[in-house]
Amino acid sequence: MRLVLVDLDGTLLKGGSEARFILHLLLSRRIGAAAVVRSLIFALRHANRFGRHVWKKNKAYLAGLPAAEVEALARAFALESLSPLLRGSLRERIAGHHAAGDHVILLTGSPDFLARPVAEAVGAHGWLATACAEKDGLYLAAPPLCHPFGREKLVLARAAAERLGLAMADCVAYADTGEDIELLSAVGVAVAVAPDGKLARRARAEGWEVLTDSRLRLRCRKLAALGQRA
Repeated sequence: MRLVLVDLDGTLLKGGSEARFILHLLLSRRIGAAAVVRSLIFALRHANRFGRHVWKKNKAYLAGLPAAEVEALARAFALESLSPLLRGSLRERIAGHHAAGDHVILLTGSPDFLARPVAEAVGAHGWLATACAEKDGLYLAAPPLCHPFGREKLVLARAAAERLGLAMADCVAYADTGEDIELLSAVGVAVAVAPDGKLARRARAEGWEVLTDSRLRLRCRKLAALGQRA
């Protein structure tokens, strides 16, 4: 058994999940000008602490919203709007890992209320995602309690592997950006999916597998053909 770590935004999903959900909340008038103001205040208050990543840490748009309500909205949104954007060929890869007896989890900076329904949709065994701060069932305009991004992804991956009695050499990771290079460098099998420029250069230098949508389709066809011959 191997531990398979799959990034969500840009990897399993074509594009981002949270930005789409924020737009959905705005268009459906679940949030409005006050949420925008809170987000701007958060960015100003925490700019020195988080630097250029302050907007990734910024969940202030959720402040005051009931967590249960957001989770219900996110589930419906994920099923209706995100599911069609999942890379079908990567879903087939995940199915292949299941068939091999591997343990698959989503490891993503996307909020857990979006990661959970996607993980369930692709049959992942679990998810490690951003946990937004809340109190008495309401979200707060505070930094997330857990945010799998950059080095924190590696820390969480190591802990997940340890829980399964596995080494990092027994892990496979799929990711799309240079921010995930530290994680990809630590696993036994690294796969760059539709990588950005930074990751593409590193992948070529390290000899990592690089998958574009066309290569994913070709590889899955080859795997299917091999299965028919077996």
